Amino acid sequence: MFIEHDTLSDEARVWIYPASRKFYPQEIEDLKGKLQAFVSSWKNSDEEFKASFEIKYNRFIVFYAEKNVSLKSTDIDEQVSFILLLQNEYEIDLLDKMNVCFKQGEFVQYKEIKAFKKMLKEKSVSSKTIVFDNLVQSKYDLENYWEVPMSESWYNRFL
Repeated sequence: MFIEHDTLSDEARVWIYPASRKFYPQEIEDLKGKLQAFVSSWKNSDEEFKASFEIKYNRFIVFYAEKNVSLKSTDIDEQVSFILLLQNEYEIDLLDKMNVCFKQGEFVQYKEIKAFKKMLKEKSVSSKTIVFDNLVQSKYDLENYWEVPMSESWYNRFL
């Protein structure tokens, strides 16, 4: 069942899909409709299942699922299949978790790790650069540890 993400518990599981580009304003409403339809039908045979989604910075798709119901590998496969459909439809990459998303001023950037390391070497980014840890697994972690200085993230090994 779809519910608003802010009503889910802090323990709710999250999956973050960073987009290789921002979604264009004219894509957002259509995308929200598709996400709502998917979440509403995802595990709809389980009345206790509560899930949601959010689009952050017009660049990240975040799925939420309350932790009280176990998810099987087929449920996760269904989510990934849906993401693959979105990738094709919007001509965008959503599954490459090895790229780096970070803030430069008010803008969110998306770079290949190789290019990010070059930026680090050239001092275009630093240990204080805010990076997005798309591997966080709970709503609480998303709210508190998703956007952190590079020195406090797993990216600090590149320093």
